[in-house]
Amino acid sequence: MRTHITRRSVIGASLAAAGTGAVAACSGSGSGAGGHAGHGGDQSGSRSGAAEGFVSPDGKEVAAAEAERGKGPERKVRLTAAPVRLDLGGRTVRSWAYGDRLPGQEIRATAGDVLALTLANHLPEPTSLHWHGLALRNDMDGVPGLTQRSIAPGADFRYRFALSHPGTYWFHPHSGVQQDRGLYAPLIVEDPREPLAYDKEWVIVLDDWVDGVDGSTPDAVLDELRKGMSGGKGGGGGGHEGHGMTGMMSRKEPEKTPAPGGPSRMMMGAASDLLGGDAGDVAYPHYLINGRTPDAPTSFRARPGDRIRLRIINAGGDTAFRVALGGHEMTVTHTDGFPVRPARTDALLLGMGERYDVLVTAGDGVFPFTAVAEGKKAAARALLRTGGGAAPAASARPRELSGRLLTADRLRAAESAALPRREPDRTIRIELTGGMAKYDWAFDGEPYAPGRPRHAVRSGERVRLVFRNPTGMWHPLHLHGHTFALANVKDGARKDTAVILPNATLSVDFDADNPGLWMIHCHNVYHAEAGMMTVLGYRK
Repeated sequence: MRTHITRRSVIGASLAAAGTGAVAACSGSGSGAGGHAGHGGDQSGSRSGAAEGFVSPDGKEVAAAEAERGKGPERKVRLTAAPVRLDLGGRTVRSWAYGDRLPGQEIRATAGDVLALTLANHLPEPTSLHWHGLALRNDMDGVPGLTQRSIAPGADFRYRFALSHPGTYWFHPHSGVQQDRGLYAPLIVEDPREPLAYDKEWVIVLDDWVDGVDGSTPDAVLDELRKGMSGGKGGGGGGHEGHGMTGMMSRKEPEKTPAPGGPSRMMMGAASDLLGGDAGDVAYPHYLINGRTPDAPTSFRARPGDRIRLRIINAGGDTAFRVALGGHEMTVTHTDGFPVRPARTDALLLGMGERYDVLVTAGDGVFPFTAVAEGKKAAARALLRTGGGAAPAASARPRELSGRLLTADRLRAAESAALPRREPDRTIRIELTGGMAKYDWAFDGEPYAPGRPRHAVRSGERVRLVFRNPTGMWHPLHLHGHTFALANVKDGARKDTAVILPNATLSVDFDADNPGLWMIHCHNVYHAEAGMMTVLGYRK
């Protein structure tokens, strides 16, 4: 197996594209105590991206912030990343994963615990672990070349940090496009004073899948995308050309362009009434829920009348999912780990990296949980079984998918999670740039590279990030190590990932309370790898 040389492996900036969030709100204007050293082998790349005048990822400021989080019981875990065969439901593929299952075995801990996880790298190339959504110590954030050295093949690495906030999180590599293989798993941090009452809990992980299908790999997909689009697709400041839209999906079937030497995975015509004329770049052969195709879905069993908490995670690389549970209304209770005022809906949209917790009261029968790949004319599904009867056909679409659709701008933070009102001390403006013609995605016209100026903040500041997107494509934006509030919404939901629509502006506020060097990037894994990422740095 060849080792693919990526932007991240060359420049040591393993940034994965992250995003989701406030769709409608964007449519207007717009080493340390953690045992950081690796074991069992050499580790490539620089240990941290510290620069003069900035707080180092393993600096005393980081250690002090970690000490304030407290020290509870230690939760020890050992994880191995290795090549493996995975059964997607009647189709077996070769990929990389944590253990022998997809998703990887979830990790559960309680807020206040200290997670001590050792990752053994049995892959043929370096890797890392990023803890998506967690406010953790900076030297454990898992970005090679910025916060740690890459974990070399044959080596292992111990991550150790306090879990300060309950919620639904997940973890994945921050190395090249490895996230678009089978390297991901849920991390559930339970609340020791859980206020919600429910009978059962169902963790649902959504994914788009290409690895090992007819010779495809995420690296080959990236290679194809980097050659740029043809046939008038993209260019200038935009994305793909849009096509007319009626209802939920495009009238024109998405097309794939031919590519010599293997199947093309480049998608054209993936239009969405919600996300615009370019809903995605990659035509995935499969869409999965908990590692299974819709023809061989997983089932969750409960009893009629059970109150079920669904924890929904979008682990996809290039796909937003519109989700609904047939025959049921959902009550949203959390987004990206933080509580919101309960909101009822029929359907939700999740961008890559986003999470929602919802409550449902189970009916009697067999019900499809369906995740439509927005704009891509395909879907994943799982089944809720509370009684007898046959499952609906894999092609069936619950009517709830075309019912009330809730987006993050309509949510309000619960009182316990609302960001206190305060004028920003600092405003950082970032422009999203690039297009599909050259696949030159970036911030402010500069693809990520080491040594470029960081966006500087100081501890204690209220910071406003203003993202302007003049491109023709939507982007899910993710901030590491912090949560933010949607600035244009009173008591806006607390999130770490938010969607920005084409030709729109998104403003978010956060408190600079976690020193170090932190990535900001698009959570479309291919956009990030092309260069759409930058660094937020705390001044000493």
